[in-house]
Amino acid sequence: RGRPAAMEAREPLRDVRGALRAVLARLREGEPSEGREPFELPRFWDALGQTFQVTSQEATKLSLAFSRPPLPSAENCRKLSEDVQNAILAVATVYYWLPKGQGTTLRKMVRDATTEVVEGMIQLTDTILNAPMESLSQEQLISTGGVWEACEQASNLPRDNQAAVASALAACLGVVKDAVEEMEHALVEGQDPYGDIMEDEELGFRGNRDTYWSEADRQLLSSCMGLMKASKACLKKVLAAVKAHGKADSPEHIAQLDDLADIANEISPSVDELALSMYPPVNPLAVRLNAAKLASVLKKVLEIAKTSHVCPPSEEGWVQFLTGAVDHNMNKVKNFTQGQL
Repeated sequence: RGRPAAMEAREPLRDVRGALRAVLARLREGEPSEGREPFELPRFWDALGQTFQVTSQEATKLSLAFSRPPLPSAENCRKLSEDVQNAILAVATVYYWLPKGQGTTLRKMVRDATTEVVEGMIQLTDTILNAPMESLSQEQLISTGGVWEACEQASNLPRDNQAAVASALAACLGVVKDAVEEMEHALVEGQDPYGDIMEDEELGFRGNRDTYWSEADRQLLSSCMGLMKASKACLKKVLAAVKAHGKADSPEHIAQLDDLADIANEISPSVDELALSMYPPVNPLAVRLNAAKLASVLKKVLEIAKTSHVCPPSEEGWVQFLTGAVDHNMNKVKNFTQGQL
């Protein structure tokens, strides 16, 4: 029994790989059907959990079948391939049950998890198709583990849009915290922002304006730091308000939460842009533009939070305080850059 028989046995797997790629393409662009029957979240989660579990088991079966001689017969391979394909189609079908009305933030997280499972299975079929058939390759072990991990994600998914938005905000907060710490570290009085890269003996003393901050730069940058810290405070407060008061019990509440998540997603890229423009040589106009962009995103976040159900009267104090902090720091940035205009 030479190579041809082996190739022959694997033929059905090629077809499955093609079918899975088509499922993946549809998932990436696909819009769900608005369900015809009344939708129940608990039923959805049960079904999704089950389809992920079955997929995990099918991956194990497929991998074992191709892990040692003798190879599965063409007939067996056809059966295995069919089971894999059915498992993945079931996963995609259940994902499509989830209506947009349950929240776009939630749907995106479920879609990402679903996509990962399909990608993992494509990777596994690839590995089996490309491997020499005599033994279980390291790649095949890794790919199989990849499918297991992707399938386990189902149990960690947020269960409704309130939980989904809280988890999205927490992720943004983490990124912004890191950016603020990095910038604070660089700004420590007297520290050379490029100290770690520029320790070149031959260059000797650098009197080069391009690599350090002037006193005027530092004044401007302290107001930018003020804006960055306000970003962190904003996300922290909005996250706490979503956890305390957020509800996913009506279309209106679900939509308000999505609006918050969408605008909060703009904070961290805006913080990064501002931080990048703060490194020497400082171009005050670029700094001012990036500061203004961040300030306007923050004002929008505060505005959307204030008019939503997550901010009852008890939350109004910090909304006002942070709105004032954003204006105050932005005005200082304007004053410091006035002469540049």
